[in-house]
Amino acid sequence: MTPPPTLPRQASAPDGGGTRPPTAEDRRHVVKRRWITAIIIVLLIGVPAGYLAISTQQSRESGRDKAAKIGATKVRPGWPSKVQRSIYEVPIPDKAWRVGFLETNNWRTSRLFTAFAVTPADLDGFLASVGTSRAALNQGEVAISPHDAEVAGWSWSPKASWYGITLEQPNPRPTRDITVDLTDPEQPKVYVVSTTTP
Repeated sequence: MTPPPTLPRQASAPDGGGTRPPTAEDRRHVVKRRWITAIIIVLLIGVPAGYLAISTQQSRESGRDKAAKIGATKVRPGWPSKVQRSIYEVPIPDKAWRVGFLETNNWRTSRLFTAFAVTPADLDGFLASVGTSRAALNQGEVAISPHDAEVAGWSWSPKASWYGITLEQPNPRPTRDITVDLTDPEQPKVYVVSTTTP
């Protein structure tokens, strides 16, 4: 007995009629997946781009500050750091005012230029802390060289009462040229150039 002929399988309709239409639940999944994808893209691209922009701005500002410090050619208002004061052995009294400084460096020498005003008692304290005294100062002497004065932007009026001393020390400790203006004995002004040779 011959088997009955097999009928060919019917292909599903090309428009997908053989599959069930998407439900509302499936649409929710699609929308949710798209939102998650968008959030991931924002996190992977937007956040690093934001950090990069902030970092670039900070780098620019830091570069400007460094350029201003390196390009400075005159003493400017402000206190040298504790590290600078320690390296150059310039113990500025805590209550000093009108404080200014400038640091210069080259392959041979490093210098810290400082200027400040103090009370008479603080002047005596400062001089004692650097190993000298008011009595050891030379009347009428400016201990700072014309070249260093020009770099710092200092000028010495012939009408002022100048006192100076140079305190030399063996390397690597700094040599300090100290000039004091005692024109107003109640408000002495101190000028120091401390030089180190690495």
